[in-house]
Amino acid sequence: MDVIDAIKNRKSVRAFLDKDVDNKTIRSILDAARWAPSGANAQPWKVAVVKGRTKEQITEELLKAKAENQPMRGDYEYYPEIWKKPYKNRRFQCGVALYNALGIERKDTKGRQEAWFNNYRFFGAPVGIFFFMPKCMGTGYLVDMGIFIQTVVLAAEGHGLATCIQASLAEYPDIVRKILNISDEFSLIGAISLGYEDKSAPCNNFRQSRIEVEEFTSWYD
Repeated sequence: MDVIDAIKNRKSVRAFLDKDVDNKTIRSILDAARWAPSGANAQPWKVAVVKGRTKEQITEELLKAKAENQPMRGDYEYYPEIWKKPYKNRRFQCGVALYNALGIERKDTKGRQEAWFNNYRFFGAPVGIFFFMPKCMGTGYLVDMGIFIQTVVLAAEGHGLATCIQASLAEYPDIVRKILNISDEFSLIGAISLGYEDKSAPCNNFRQSRIEVEEFTSWYD
């Protein structure tokens, strides 16, 4: 697949087929992603691939924590404390588009909650990939992590696989670290759900909009 096509075709998939992804393919994806650029070639990423019972256990523990209203203690602040325009408007429009695709009305609190819980179920994907970074690294290396995760996603696209990048799976990092036996010297940056897209699912049959180049670019000669 052409790299430009991969970038433009990629989307957040929230419904997957009940079809396994073999470890050889996953390894091929990660083998491509390891060539992602990194400042001073530090390559700060640590990856955990979860399937089967391990993935189910993570889902169970995250749903339990949410049901018990346990406070979320992410390793870093992903969202701003106060949303300002135009980002606030874009976030709202994103939510409206998604819930409309799911057929969930704004007043349907239970439906909206269940849709959110699907984040912790990896949207039914057979594979979850968690991304960690040593806490000793500077915050600038979050840039490297973002580049690496995007490279994983594009490599997956090249294999005909679908993904959803999720900050939600990093809301309770201590739970994930405990299950995976990963030292608390590592920050949980995020995760992706990986598998084959269920193209019949309504939530996969829409695309979020993007602002035009002219809106975010200034030219200097």
